[in-house]
Amino acid sequence: MSIKSISTGHESAVWKKNSLITMLTGMITLIVVMGMGRFSLTPQIPLMIADGHLTLSSAGILAAMNYIGYLLGAVHVSRIRAQHARYLKTGLLATALVTFLSGFSSAFILQCLFRFVAGVGGAWALIIVTSWTQMILATYRAPRMSAAVFTGPGIGITLTGLLAWIMAGHQLHADKAWQVYGGVALAGALLVWKALPADLPVRQESQKDSGMSRELRVLLLAYTLAGFGYILPATFLSQMAHSIFAQGELAAFFWPLFGLSAVAGVLLVIAFAARFNTRNSLAVTMILQGMGVSAVVFLSNASGLLISTVVTGLAFLAIMQLSMKLAREVTTGTVAKTVAVLTSGYATGQLIGPLVSSISVSYMGSLQPALLTAGAGLVIAGLLVILGIRSPVIKRETSRCN
Repeated sequence: MSIKSISTGHESAVWKKNSLITMLTGMITLIVVMGMGRFSLTPQIPLMIADGHLTLSSAGILAAMNYIGYLLGAVHVSRIRAQHARYLKTGLLATALVTFLSGFSSAFILQCLFRFVAGVGGAWALIIVTSWTQMILATYRAPRMSAAVFTGPGIGITLTGLLAWIMAGHQLHADKAWQVYGGVALAGALLVWKALPADLPVRQESQKDSGMSRELRVLLLAYTLAGFGYILPATFLSQMAHSIFAQGELAAFFWPLFGLSAVAGVLLVIAFAARFNTRNSLAVTMILQGMGVSAVVFLSNASGLLISTVVTGLAFLAIMQLSMKLAREVTTGTVAKTVAVLTSGYATGQLIGPLVSSISVSYMGSLQPALLTAGAGLVIAGLLVILGIRSPVIKRETSRCN
């Protein structure tokens, strides 16, 4: 065996090790800020309502505070040019810390503040760690690991769901549940802390900024509608399950099922993405999710809830993954800026969702009108992608393959 082959083999082993560390760091970061910091609110809503801390209407306002913070954080990331690593670490730690602190006060104002901080911190961490992992793993030529990072939120949702299921069996109140979620989040943050980048120049200015292309603007509108469409079942799924099932343990089953479905959706994209056109795949996935969101209205029983949980979950992270992939195909902008712009649109849609739910409950006494509106928004999003993003995308894909 030659010295050159030994050197090449050693370099390959180092690349694989660094790729794995980068992937796991990204996944765990997303588990903390999304699964624990953000989506733990979903199984918490029925507990907080049962404890007398919330009503269904005020739950929408509490969720909206998280999405206001998420939107502001996303807009902020799109504008910063330095200190990205510092914002990543600050966002990760702040999100974990306020999740833990939520267990020490039931005051609605403080809960709103905690959700707002978790939103800002979550946006900082999600956008920057996503951009960092995509760049590093592209350098290491590890596209499957790059895609696998997107399973982080789904794994986090599954974990929060399993914890909620266990805590329901022990009849823990909302304050203790927040402390459990926060404790897990802090442990996750500490686990990846040393692996996070010390310096991250993710915003590299190009010589010529051509602005947003027409295709990217259409994608931004569709992605905004997708944020609005999925957020209602993602926020109120546990509450809907509790309204159908009297036993808390059985109702708690649906949230981890949503998370597992989300992970499965990402794995399906990894397995089949190369065989299908990204634009068409995204459009079909959005329309299917719209049908899934609406299923719980047309079948207002356990079957409808099961269909809605699985279909909405399957499409959740797949839409995120396919949208980011399509964005890279229709723009020459930097990864960080493109991710931040799309995330801002998604956050705007997520903010509108809980507000619509509050109006729906206050004036119509039900979430069903809001859910139907959300489903329609997702169908429109899919039509926008298929009709508004034209053949240049297909040409780019063809030219890259040649």
